[in-house]
Amino acid sequence: MCGIIGYTGNDEKASGKLIEGLKNLEYRGYDSAGIALIDNGRLVRYRSKGRISKLESKIKNKKIKGTTGVGHTRWATHGRPSEENAHPHTDCKNRITVVHNGIVENYNELKEGLRKRKHRFTSQTDTEIFAHMIEEKINKGLFRAVNETIKKVRGFYAIVVIDRENPGTLVAARKGSPLVIGKGKKENYIGSDVTSFLKYTKKAVFLEDEDVCLITGGNYSVYNRGKKVIRKVKDIKWSHKQAEKGGFPHFMMKEIMEEPEAFEDTILGRFDHEKGTVNFGNISRAKIRKVKNIRIIACGTSYHAALLGKYLFQKYAGINTVAEIGSEARYSEPVVEKNTLIITISQSGETTDTLAAFNNMKAKAFHSLAIVNVVGSTLSRESKGVIYTHAGPEIGVAATKTFISQLAVLYLLVFYTAGAKEKMTRARMKKALGNLRKIPGMIKKICRDRKRIEKIAEKYCKQKDFLYYGRNIYYPVALEGALKLKEISYIHAEGYPAGEMKHGPIALVNNRVPNVFIAPQGRFYEKIINNIEEIRARQGTIIAITNKSNRKIEKNCHDIINVPDIDEDFYPLLAVVPLQLLAYYIGIKKGVDVDKPRNLAKSVTVE
Repeated sequence: MCGIIGYTGNDEKASGKLIEGLKNLEYRGYDSAGIALIDNGRLVRYRSKGRISKLESKIKNKKIKGTTGVGHTRWATHGRPSEENAHPHTDCKNRITVVHNGIVENYNELKEGLRKRKHRFTSQTDTEIFAHMIEEKINKGLFRAVNETIKKVRGFYAIVVIDRENPGTLVAARKGSPLVIGKGKKENYIGSDVTSFLKYTKKAVFLEDEDVCLITGGNYSVYNRGKKVIRKVKDIKWSHKQAEKGGFPHFMMKEIMEEPEAFEDTILGRFDHEKGTVNFGNISRAKIRKVKNIRIIACGTSYHAALLGKYLFQKYAGINTVAEIGSEARYSEPVVEKNTLIITISQSGETTDTLAAFNNMKAKAFHSLAIVNVVGSTLSRESKGVIYTHAGPEIGVAATKTFISQLAVLYLLVFYTAGAKEKMTRARMKKALGNLRKIPGMIKKICRDRKRIEKIAEKYCKQKDFLYYGRNIYYPVALEGALKLKEISYIHAEGYPAGEMKHGPIALVNNRVPNVFIAPQGRFYEKIINNIEEIRARQGTIIAITNKSNRKIEKNCHDIINVPDIDEDFYPLLAVVPLQLLAYYIGIKKGVDVDKPRNLAKSVTVE
């Protein structure tokens, strides 16, 4: 879970581009950072523990030249956060320099062999072995040395390598961790994702598993298992400004405020309201008609989207659906029943556990679909079909607008499936699509009323525990609300199905534990009110998310957060927004860096 940037070209101030790239990658890891450049035949390297700003301060008055270099921002896996463990890493002769994302599973074995051959190590990382192994073979040339080295490595990696005696050249390789080339004019970049170089070029080449590439300032070549391959150049639609704060105090707030636009961009062009039809051009209606079972695989916030999708597929399309956590599903013995559709959900499309679980069962699947935000990501390529969310770059570590966009896709996919299986009448379909059209405007109303949520956050920001409850389609919303609070404020929080309250959580009820209920009016409302009454009887504190016209609930609760009225199956799309805002404001009141919460990284590419 680290960020990589590499550059080669004719700009002698390449160090500035490396630092800029690292700033845009800091959401991927931020316990240490470093850069290295080749300057007139010598290697210059600067590293620092902590944020990019510390590294930037360290090199502020240095006259650094060099037209070829690499940079890295780290989230520790092997070795504590420290300057000596920060990337880039070099070999004993200070010739080969490597940055790396991923994990080398057999590094102890490889390290022991290198030690016997008199190599000295200066860090606790698994990464350093790459530099030593490549240096042993460098007389064969950098490209061949890298190729021979990665054949001996077990695990997942994305590496970029420079050779002090071969300026103007980068060699990169990937397996299981993303790398993308940025194609410029007489200069080229390589990074963990496009945000690393988006300020300089929008032309991107996404590398695939087991690709090895040779990059110079004027050209690049890609090889896979020894054979030269062509990878298409893609034009990235995001602007560099989309990856900046745009006047907001934090990326998280900016991205919550972008949710109406992200939702609208995701559904745009995918349905015809007048005809009552949903359109996914790359998904065969004939295949969807044959689907009898659905398995949705995801992790974290994406799993909560998957769980909501489960309820919707079963209700609207009448298909038996299971939502599975990727880290559990990857080690299961999958029994994939006939005509099973596998859906994977991942913001990055690179989530290791989701990928592993998918690979574990994809051969047995009738069909597979990936719901991802990043174009060209591994899941999008490995699946038979892909539906892109159009959330744009999300820099804040905690998922907000990408979650809303995932839900937008799932609602449309549910209706598409229900239509293909003739489970929804045209009138019902038109009504459902009409409700989706209302969502962006309703989210804007919630965001305009955020001062009310901020006041509630002020009231409860010193509490040490929260409980969240919801029933049926509101249960995943409760899970997501609790997860956001944990991530952003470091307050212990748990989400439960409200019907499970008496099976344990009720023992925690007292006047110091706020209980947050997802409680809009609908078919589960009376049950939720019964749960609320049970909390009240035990002097518990109650916060409710409910629809604006519901006045009856006010006498039962200490605080109310209203969302606009809509048909009950669409409340999850609205109820999650105030929960994100509540977590944000509580985190701010506690002085937490909400964009970069401790120990978390945006893209989880190691187990």
